[in-house]
Amino acid sequence: MNQISLQYEKGGSYHHTCGGTLINANWVMTAGHCVSSSLTYQVVLGEYDRAEEEGPEQVIPINPNDLFVHPKWNPNCVACGNDIALIKLSRSAQLTDKVQPACLPPPDEILPNGAPCYISGWGRLYTNGPLPDKLQEALLPVVDYAHCSKWDWWGFSVKKTMVCAGGDVQSGCNGDSGGPLNCPTENGTWQVHGVTSFVSGLGCNTLKKPTVFTRVSAFNDWIEELLLL
Repeated sequence: MNQISLQYEKGGSYHHTCGGTLINANWVMTAGHCVSSSLTYQVVLGEYDRAEEEGPEQVIPINPNDLFVHPKWNPNCVACGNDIALIKLSRSAQLTDKVQPACLPPPDEILPNGAPCYISGWGRLYTNGPLPDKLQEALLPVVDYAHCSKWDWWGFSVKKTMVCAGGDVQSGCNGDSGGPLNCPTENGTWQVHGVTSFVSGLGCNTLKKPTVFTRVSAFNDWIEELLLL
């Protein structure tokens, strides 16, 4: 499993704020809007039920200098894109059957309309609803740019550096941010094509307002540059 829980410290304990994706033993990918330089973070790997110690969890602290938000991310303009950040772990993850890094898609790969992808996270179960203890997963078919950018869908709010998915039955919701959109490939492997970025203010699961993700394949160069650090 490549899903991680990003947690911030408040009042002496850590609280889940966002999802993220382990992309190698030392690095986690999440959304730019999930990271604040004023907070102290830890990453939990191998988590499934947040209410129980199940055994495979690895809790790794994050040094404040190891948060790398995309230089073009603007917190006042989510629709401008570049909602991506990388976090360097303070020690390497131990790779196990429950902790595995994700594969990145090839640069500039665009998935076709209707491609089956899966969002996962500990975000709210529905608009203003409860936060689950157990990791949730939902099938979200890709909505291509031609559809998603129609005026009655997302219009100008969606850019070509984003991926839309879902929009009718299931969706991401608050707390899923930063987590992966995992998509199967023809040879049976999985690739992380999206980083959960935003949903509609009208509600998480609004018709013609699919969940919007940062498109990972638009940022391969930036990611690979940072991984050399």
